[in-house]
Amino acid sequence: MQKNNGSAADMPYKVISVIGPTASGKTALAISLVHALEEEGRAAEIINADAYQMYRGMDIGTAKASVQERAEVKHHLIDIISPQETMTAARFQKLARCCIADIQARGATPVLVGGSGLYARAAIDDISFPGTDPQIRSDIEQRGRDIGAEALFAELEQKDPVAASRMDWHNIRRTVRALEVIALTGKPYSAALPHYRYIIPAVQIGLDLTRENLDERINLRTRRMREAGFTNEVRQLRDRLGATAIKALGYRQIIDYCDGLIDEDEAYERIAHDTRRLARKQMGWFGRDPRIHWLDATAPDLPGLAMDIVHHADSGDYDRDDRVADTYAQHHLGGLGQQASVGKVISGI
Repeated sequence: MQKNNGSAADMPYKVISVIGPTASGKTALAISLVHALEEEGRAAEIINADAYQMYRGMDIGTAKASVQERAEVKHHLIDIISPQETMTAARFQKLARCCIADIQARGATPVLVGGSGLYARAAIDDISFPGTDPQIRSDIEQRGRDIGAEALFAELEQKDPVAASRMDWHNIRRTVRALEVIALTGKPYSAALPHYRYIIPAVQIGLDLTRENLDERINLRTRRMREAGFTNEVRQLRDRLGATAIKALGYRQIIDYCDGLIDEDEAYERIAHDTRRLARKQMGWFGRDPRIHWLDATAPDLPGLAMDIVHHADSGDYDRDDRVADTYAQHHLGGLGQQASVGKVISGI
């Protein structure tokens, strides 16, 4: 296995994770990073961390890497399941970690890329996914109906005050889930929460844009989707879209158009609007992680800036801060609390 130089010489090169909102240019940067690594004599391969790009046939709507791009750089976890199947973060975690191990065993560097924040973290972070039990959940839900949301939340406060202190008692669905996990595992719900702690040594590079620039990119992407034949893609897939795949942004809007509920212009206007709203949520998710190294996505030498971060990470320059990130990161359980500020955007190093 390849080794680092410097203080972390006994460790393999770190996994690179490229994250950011929809339309920020993650795929292009990931491909540029692979080529830059190859110029240094290091092999690298891309692992998709976008939930919906794993579905076969959902190409235009999910903005998959093109056939040419995939021929140019090896990609993993694209087109691996049919639209009828269900993909979960727990399932993805197993697949991604197997890919990472395989790529590293061949002496190459894995480059994760995707806008699904939970999926990107599931691959590399200390995150577990407790199962579910329909009977236990049903019993708790019934108890909630019998005694009310506030009294049910009081039970959670007794069993796990740490989790309860970060949750809103009005969100009974989250209360039910917390009590279900406690019943299933015999441990506090807070023990199962994600930690900002790498299980697999990694460096995260985030792409940031002004709201105006991001909106422009989203509007352009939406127009290109239409020109590329997204409407026909949905027509061909609609009868095969399962409960998870149908949630991919854009597909429901085009189905509404096909069913005569709205016209085509309105469908694409809704797609652009909902994509802008999703991008804001994605930035909220990513903004809570203090380990992300943010770059201006419009920077002229974006690949070069990203490679500087990779070199620092491989030399161990960020290790100390990363190890203590969980002590000052702000977790987000039930919709309460202030969002942690996004780290300083780097336009030059």
